[in-house]
Amino acid sequence: MRNPIFCALDVPEVDAALALGRRIAPHVGGLKLGLEFFCAVGPEGIRRVAEEAGLPVFLDLKFHDIPNTVAGAVRSVMALRPAILTVHATGGRAMLEAAGNAAREEAAKLGVEAPKVVAVTVLTSMDAGDLNAVGVAASPADQVARLAELVRDSGLDGTVCSPKEVALVKQVWPEAFTVVPGIRPAGAQVGDQKRVMGPREALAAGASVLVIGRPITEAGDPAAAAEAIASTIAS
Repeated sequence: MRNPIFCALDVPEVDAALALGRRIAPHVGGLKLGLEFFCAVGPEGIRRVAEEAGLPVFLDLKFHDIPNTVAGAVRSVMALRPAILTVHATGGRAMLEAAGNAAREEAAKLGVEAPKVVAVTVLTSMDAGDLNAVGVAASPADQVARLAELVRDSGLDGTVCSPKEVALVKQVWPEAFTVVPGIRPAGAQVGDQKRVMGPREALAAGASVLVIGRPITEAGDPAAAAEAIASTIAS
């Protein structure tokens, strides 16, 4: 990707997303549209932003269900031509394989490029205590490594993990396409993220894509904030 920054547009209106997307377009490589946006405006809103903003779209819906349901959901969104699509790694191998196969088959049927299908390992809002509370005794690093191996063996393109674990993912899976949220430039508020890192450090650790939201979208001048982060990476 020409620019590894994908800005998370966590807004519920198409016009707001488009206005923000156009402002930051010269300084980012793509836009991340997630559950809040999708639930508010639906597929047509996604399509409009993708077409009018002129940037690749990371459709972050984190599918997690039985294999047949996830495969159907993946097929349903292929017409939106996402560049990246997410599922949850904890859905298991059968679900992961079904998602990858559905994406490739439907993309071929539509004559479009298949997206990078990546699996979420451990959310960046979780730490060891949170994992333990849901019955996972492993540390975040061990859980990410275990799930990365599962995702690799299931034939997907890569993972979503915090910047703290991206180097570990690259150790067990050097070819992985790594999508990394929890990116916080120097001086930015951490918010609800618990495992964070600066953009240059995350890229050095092996990140393929940096997901950055509030440090850009909540800045007084989002375009200037995006440009500053891009300049920091370039330097």
